[in-house]
Amino acid sequence: MNLFAKKYKIYLLSIFVLALSGCKDQLDTMPTDAVTDTEIYKNTSNIQTVINGTWRYLNDTYFTFANPGYSAFMRTSDAMANDVAVTTKYGYRDPYAFTELFDRSTNRVNAFWTLLYKVIDNTNNVIAKTEQAEGTREEKDLLIGQAKTLRAFAYLNFASYYQFSYLKDKNALTVPIYTEPSTTATQGKPKASLEEIYALITSDLTDAITKLEGYNRPSAQKYRVDAHVANGLLARAYLNMGQWELAATAAANAAEGFPLMNAEAYYAGFNDAQNPEWIWGHLQTTDQSTASYTFHYLDVSSSGSFYFSFMADPFFKDHFAPQDVRTALFEWDGLPGREGFLRYKKFKFKQNLIGDIVYMRSSEMWLIQAEGYARAGQQVEAVNALNTLREARNATPYIAQEGDLVEAILLERRKELWGEGFGLSDIIRNQKSVVRKSFLDDEGSPIKVTITTPAGEQKQVNGQGHRVVRFPDGNAFEANSRYYIFAIPLVEQQQNPNL
Repeated sequence: MNLFAKKYKIYLLSIFVLALSGCKDQLDTMPTDAVTDTEIYKNTSNIQTVINGTWRYLNDTYFTFANPGYSAFMRTSDAMANDVAVTTKYGYRDPYAFTELFDRSTNRVNAFWTLLYKVIDNTNNVIAKTEQAEGTREEKDLLIGQAKTLRAFAYLNFASYYQFSYLKDKNALTVPIYTEPSTTATQGKPKASLEEIYALITSDLTDAITKLEGYNRPSAQKYRVDAHVANGLLARAYLNMGQWELAATAAANAAEGFPLMNAEAYYAGFNDAQNPEWIWGHLQTTDQSTASYTFHYLDVSSSGSFYFSFMADPFFKDHFAPQDVRTALFEWDGLPGREGFLRYKKFKFKQNLIGDIVYMRSSEMWLIQAEGYARAGQQVEAVNALNTLREARNATPYIAQEGDLVEAILLERRKELWGEGFGLSDIIRNQKSVVRKSFLDDEGSPIKVTITTPAGEQKQVNGQGHRVVRFPDGNAFEANSRYYIFAIPLVEQQQNPNL
């Protein structure tokens, strides 16, 4: 029996405890293995608890302290890209140095694989068994729509990180596709092509949008999947596939009703799903705060933050105009042991040291519209979309014929979405190279910066930037490198002879 069936055949029993307690609208679904499969899928109320538990599993499963659920995917993607200068002490130093994700035996490689396939198996069960449950047509459509969206989300991550760009080779083999619930008799499947995986993703999301039409989730429950979320994921998928106009249309549908935030909200710390831009996010409470651990890496200014790991590349700051509201987030660190690092104070803990996790914002959707229109040759629409975002950030508007429009949009993605998990996936999909350089002047000497010490004294120190500027084999960074692609775990390769 392959690893997929062996590890996941009983997991459905572990997310059901609240179904019989009348708490289907709560996020909390603690594990139990004492409930029969028949009871779980008896009615739509119970099945909603499976969806809730799957979402919580995706976000709140600790494999290690450096792998707090899906947020570890996002942190890893940015650590492996251009603009986060990871300090070498904690958490993401190995992906930052490209020494981990291509290694089939590491904890993170196993964690990512397990996380996504457990989500897939749970959603396969919901999709297969909901029609036989007690409940209304509307309730069943809602459940199947949510499940198909989450399944598409898992496969979209596999397609984004486990193979090169779809536009490089859509026939490239990637990971197996499973669409039926696993049992002890389930046999391991061979790898599917990117084309096959994206066909499933787009089919799932298109059907989900239809089934979720008319569903209005409570405003305080942005963790719930609705048609806006499904459209946002479809926009991401179409962008990866080079379906430019379809990407722009789906992105516009996703962003509708989610206005761009003002400067005050931008400075609030990216920790609250009630931010008007947030389309999708994971909510945290004092009782359910596992995913908040990720802020210890992202938050480089709060006294309660521990690691101060995700510093900014000092050269990244040069891309921001002085009046840009985002420019005010940069600050040279003057604390002992961190002198000369560049803080980018985008993420901050709430006072109780928790923070909601952002999954999708309308600003991303405006950028997808801009890129989709630009690549489709619709320059006016592209410039309008790009400048809608730039104007909201008080940045300099893009003027037609002012440099390469697509490159301007890709740079704006880096500026706007810093720390939100798009760094490496954008590099892979655009077939670009990681670009890093040490913080040195043209003569190779350290660049001096002015810091303020805790005592209020100003002094000059060497600025600290990237410390890893080559691959582990000593070669320069390049496009389409094997170091960018996440490995399939060794144990899976050993237990699935069809792989």
